[in-house]
Amino acid sequence: MATEITRLHHAGHVVRDMPAALDLYRRLGFVTPAPTYPAMPPREGCEPEPFGAANTHADFLGDFLELATVVTADGQVPSDARLVPLQAPPDVLPTLVERIDTTRANLTECLERFEGLHILMFSSSDIDVTATRLTAAGVGHGGVNTVRRPAGGEVETVRYLEIDGARPGLEAEGRIGVVADLDPRVQATRLVDHPNGAVGLVDAVLCTADAELDAVQARYERYLGRAPRKEGPSRVFDLDGATLTLVPASGLTALFPGEQAPALPALVSCTVAVHDLTAAENLLRNNKVPLVRTPSGDVFVPATAALGTAIAFRQAEESDGQGATTTVR
Repeated sequence: MATEITRLHHAGHVVRDMPAALDLYRRLGFVTPAPTYPAMPPREGCEPEPFGAANTHADFLGDFLELATVVTADGQVPSDARLVPLQAPPDVLPTLVERIDTTRANLTECLERFEGLHILMFSSSDIDVTATRLTAAGVGHGGVNTVRRPAGGEVETVRYLEIDGARPGLEAEGRIGVVADLDPRVQATRLVDHPNGAVGLVDAVLCTADAELDAVQARYERYLGRAPRKEGPSRVFDLDGATLTLVPASGLTALFPGEQAPALPALVSCTVAVHDLTAAENLLRNNKVPLVRTPSGDVFVPATAALGTAIAFRQAEESDGQGATTTVR
């Protein structure tokens, strides 16, 4: 059944030490711009100081990987960090600060579980239709929020909603939600050639307790408005050029040899497609990054070497112009 949910919008890796995470991602071959930190003066007359939560992205045309962290008094702020003083009308500023504080509290709760993948957002061609559909399906959410942020020489409008679970804006496995499709014209201004050849986000894996697999599947059927297909013990939701894979804990090592979920449920991996998998492998090995091959032919960096989440690489496919795809080697 077709729905307005189109693809994966982004996956977010929540880390304790942003400088260490930037070093990791750059060794993995991703271009990650200087992270953005919201800032406010602690007192009137003082210079703005970072607070809340900070992030940066590895951008692709239709999606991205996010690095996010909580700003703490003793935390290290990268030397190239970009401080963005909050500017809003007086009647809007308290709401904006409250949203940032809520995000910080949610990310703090995620980090208390483990450092790793805690954010998964899906892309919608009509976010208002998504909100209506979720409400009709009995899925709690915070409504559609709108934020505007600079994007080159213009302002980008982002509309999103967060699904309520264990607490507002936070499901058991982390921050799950839906975002309006990225504007390809704006996103194109962010595109770079990643040294590893990455071109897009193609899979995320959510590991559940075996006894909870059916319940988690039913939950995501409501979120996505579609049913998954079975692939061994896993349940796979097909999106536009990407997948969400639900795997029981007993089946995780069959997908990712040697991996164990740090908690259940947990987002345990994300996979990016690359132009040339052999070239990506060579770059990673040259950068002294440990790699493991999966039974399906992907390679991944173990969670123990990647700040709590397995990061996998897959050979990209190219279209023949008639709807079929072939693997590029």
